[in-house]
Parts: sequence; structure tokens; C-alpha cells
Amino acid sequence: MDRYIYLDNNATTQMAPEVKEMMRENEDLYANASSMHTMGRNAEAAITWARGEVKALLGADYDNEIYFTSGSTEGNNTVFNTFRDLIDDGSKKDRILLSTVEHPASIETAKYLKKRGYKIDYIPVDKIGMVDLNALESLMADDVALVSVMLGNNESGVIQPVKAVSAIARKWGAFVHTDATQAIGKIPVNVNDLDVDYLTLSAHKFYGPKGVGALYMRRGVPRTPLLHGGHQEGGERAGTYNTQGIIGLGKAAELARKGVNEERTKLWELRSALKKGIEERIEGVTFNGSDDYETALPGTLDVSFASAEGESILLYLDLEGIEVSTGSACASGSLEPSYVLLATGLDIELAHGSIRFSFGRYNTMEEVDIVLEKLPPIIKRIREMSTRKV
Repeated sequence: MDRYIYLDNNATTQMAPEVKEMMRENEDLYANASSMHTMGRNAEAAITWARGEVKALLGADYDNEIYFTSGSTEGNNTVFNTFRDLIDDGSKKDRILLSTVEHPASIETAKYLKKRGYKIDYIPVDKIGMVDLNALESLMADDVALVSVMLGNNESGVIQPVKAVSAIARKWGAFVHTDATQAIGKIPVNVNDLDVDYLTLSAHKFYGPKGVGALYMRRGVPRTPLLHGGHQEGGERAGTYNTQGIIGLGKAAELARKGVNEERTKLWELRSALKKGIEERIEGVTFNGSDDYETALPGTLDVSFASAEGESILLYLDLEGIEVSTGSACASGSLEPSYVLLATGLDIELAHGSIRFSFGRYNTMEEVDIVLEKLPPIIKRIREMSTRKV
């Protein structure tokens, strides 16, 4: 295949040319940034620059509120680990709340804690996948230590009302964490506007390198290092700095900050064109998530096709050079429908038939036209083979 149409940008993005060039220009900064000699100080200066760019991207107040990590999975685990340790130390606030549609980096960590006796409760969502604020109110009490709600859902694309979540949590003296991995670069994100204490992100979701991310921790909040061993990051995250990765993250943050409004507009146009075309060409379709500009990530379109398995659709599209994602996970010989979609009350068969199209900076309207040419006959072919009819 000479050319692929990549519509799986929620899984990962390609590195921006500007990011790659920035990393190449600084490839000689190989010295350990913790070293006191000139080369070490030069590497440290580059890291300081990158920290400032992430701080500016998030609207944080202080440089030392930004901690470099390997990505959001590490960041999320660090936050949950912090509150596990507080509970172990005898805190009267010993309950953690998170939504039913969080990323596995949070969901699986919470399951691990619950299995070991920690108090974990889940906040339900409505039919589009939005956190139920009334349910959150009913779950809150003096014993809640942490509320964790992601900003943008990686499957449905729903933008969660994190600011409203924070307002509810504050009334009970609880801390707030948001996994902003999918939102960064697509919508404006400001930690003070959201009023969160912790925020996690990964560079590779917004055209930076893989294996590097950041954790925002507001001054004065509880913190327990996940990794011990060195003095890096003020002792909060041990390990020799990934200088090149951090430089790439810094450049990606700079580009995201300057271009977020333009990117949001472009991605929404691509999403809208694909949605309209599917509606006009294919029957028996359910669009999952929100269709409102203010509450939907602009580049995410999650679609369920009745009487068609998501894995089959994905594979047929792949043969046409179109790369997408499915909400189902094939593991150990069994297909598990998306827990995110099931949490909204979606029928299990429709959840099995879901496909996520996720656009990025380098997609074009021409690519949308090609998808709309190739997709209808694929759905028709699969449905003709199916025992279930639309």
C-alpha cells in the first residue's frame, strides 16, 4: 500500500516535523542534565525551557508544578498511589471516586486498589457518556479524598464537565484529578479554570514523541513519588532525564498552545463532513457521544453499525489502507465490547459494532471523501454475511 489514511489519532499521533527538527537540533545534548559541568547545564537549560512550555500550555502558575513522566499512565498511577499512601497513613478521607468511563490507566489502577480493600466508588454517566453530576453529589461525603474525571474521553470523545466536578468536590474538601490526555491540543486546557489539583498528559497524543509526558501537581497538594531513587524533579520523580523526549514534548506543547483554536476548527470540519456523509450513505447507524461543539472532542467520531462487527469493519478498511480503531478488545480468544459504550446504556450488539474515527492535524477533506467511498460497500458486504439484519 503506497499511502495509508490514518484515522487513529486518539491512539497516537505522528510527530510534527517541527518537533523532529527541534530534537535533531539538540541531539548533542546527551549529557546527564543532573551533572554540574557545562554540558550537563546545557541539557538542564533545555529541560527548563520545555517545562516552561508545558506550564504555559496548561496555564499553570509555577514551573515546579510541572513534573516530567513517561506518560499519562505513570502520571495517573502516581496520583492514585499518593492517595493510597495517605489512606495507609490513617487519613480519615479514605474513599476515591472516578467515573465509569475513565481510561484503563485509571480504571485498572482503581480495580487493583479495590481488590486490596481500598474504598473505590464509580460515578455513572448518562446516555451520551457525560458524568452525572447529580450522582456525583449523592456520592460525595466527608470521607472522599480524591475525585478523578477525565477531560476528554478517548472513545466517545465526550468532553466532561470537569470544572463543575471540581466545584462539587471542593464543597467536601476533596482533591480533583483530570486525565487530559485526549484533550490537549484539541481544546483549550487551563488548570486554574478547571480548578484541578492534578492533571496528566502524554506527548504522543499531540504530535510529540512517545515515552514522555507530564504531571501537573498544584502547589501544596499531597504527593508521593511513584519512583524512588534520585533527586530529579525535586525528588518527586526519580530517574535520569529523557532529555530528547522532554525537548520534543516542549516543542509539541508550544505548537499546541499556539495552534489549538485553528486545530479545533479544522478537526470539527473533518468530523462533521464524515458524520454527514455516513448519515446520507448508510442506514442502521448510531453515533455515540455528543454532537455538540462544546462537549465533543473535535476530531473524534465513534459510530456503531447495526449487524456489523467492529473488528470486521476495521479489517476491511485496513485492506483499503484506512486505519481506524474499534471499541472492542480482542483478548484471549474472546471479544469484549467497549465498557465506555456499555456504561452509556448502549446495546451490547451495537457496542460490538463500534468504530472510532479520530482525526489529526495532517488529515484532509480528500481523505474523508475516500472513506465515504470505501465504507458503505464494506458495511453492505458485512451485513450480507451477517445472520442479524438491520
